[in-house]
Amino acid sequence: MKPAAQMQLVDGTTAVVRSELMLKLMAMVERVAQHDAAVLIVGETGVGKEMVAKAIHQHSLRCGKAFVDVNCAALPEHLVESELFGYEKGAFSGADATKPGLFELAEQGTLLLDEIGELDGKVQAKLLRVLDGVPYYRLGGSRKVAVNVRVIAATNRDLEEEVRSGKFRRDLYHRLTQFQLQVPPLRERRDDIVPIAEYFLHQQAPGAKFSDEAKEALLRYDWPGNVRELKNVIFKAAMQAKPGIKEMRASDLPAAICGLPGSPAPAAFEGNLDDMERQMIVQALARNGNKQAKAAQQLGISVRTLRRKLAKYTREGQGSESQAAPGSSSAHVQRYFRAMIELPMVLQVDGQQVEATSVNLSSGGLAIQCAAPLAHGSTMDMSFTLPGAASPIEAKAKLAWTAPGGLAGLSIVEIHPALERELQQWLAEKAKAEGSPESEPKR
Repeated sequence: MKPAAQMQLVDGTTAVVRSELMLKLMAMVERVAQHDAAVLIVGETGVGKEMVAKAIHQHSLRCGKAFVDVNCAALPEHLVESELFGYEKGAFSGADATKPGLFELAEQGTLLLDEIGELDGKVQAKLLRVLDGVPYYRLGGSRKVAVNVRVIAATNRDLEEEVRSGKFRRDLYHRLTQFQLQVPPLRERRDDIVPIAEYFLHQQAPGAKFSDEAKEALLRYDWPGNVRELKNVIFKAAMQAKPGIKEMRASDLPAAICGLPGSPAPAAFEGNLDDMERQMIVQALARNGNKQAKAAQQLGISVRTLRRKLAKYTREGQGSESQAAPGSSSAHVQRYFRAMIELPMVLQVDGQQVEATSVNLSSGGLAIQCAAPLAHGSTMDMSFTLPGAASPIEAKAKLAWTAPGGLAGLSIVEIHPALERELQQWLAEKAKAEGSPESEPKR
């Protein structure tokens, strides 16, 4: 078997490929990179679309300039336009200073628009004009801004179907698909599974290796969450293993990966398509401890879409446990709870310690008030102590959005399982105290 190829990308991450499918894709990436046209990258959630975008930038003539990525689904709807195109001082309440948009930050470089299908029609129209080279106004501005940016878009949705149904502009779709790259799911490139797993294992436990039985278990599993799921599984297994472990056995992996009984099998689908969709959502939430972000990843939809569907089920008033109304207790579908709380926080950003204060807190991330400027997309270590806790919650987070007045949104990207359970437990108790009972997190 040929050795796995590793490529250092612009942000220091490593791309690991061995399968013929991915080697062919990366060869196509190198050819596409030499042109300056827009690229649409499609594929299931977690397959590595962002990695492909970074590789395009790295092989392009723009490699010495900025690579800026934005998850369109993670931006609050009222901030999408101001984040992309910026705003002038006084454009709206709280706009105390002029802020350049992400297009300006990516000048002469590359801008990745992940989850492109989440943009509303107004922003789609403005984006089309920018792609056609038309200067634009910042919000509240009177001077046009011209940019030279290569745009790469990514989506896990069927944009052709979105065009047919009128949810996505046909002209923008054709403008984005000057090149289209399909990233295959992990189950179709099994030669990549073990090399990628070994790379993640060495990050957490240098010198450790997988036993033959563990490798076989990894190869048998279909990885519906793709590379993102594989990374989370290896991270949690390494964190829960004994210190100094030299060999990761099959028994160290989750029971579901090894095909062992550990959780009840999902119920067979029954009813019409709407019922099947509802059951899939219920089961995904149950598998992921009612965490909407993780359930949405497995379902291949955005968190925003998942919440819309849950709201629809609530309005329909079905009355069963799986369609419980917000505020009621349910083992499967719980209300997305965000605790409003001010906690002192410490951030480690590029080796510098930054102090901040939380505004609200959820299991997937938090909003903070921070006087120091934070670079878009930056990853940081954060630490805060929950009321009554003896030790702090520590996790890695990524900046998802910023707003006037020093507000910013952080997404939690990595957290120890024990700390994750502690956070979920606290949120469940907080929700119950505020009259929004939540299901107890699984231990």
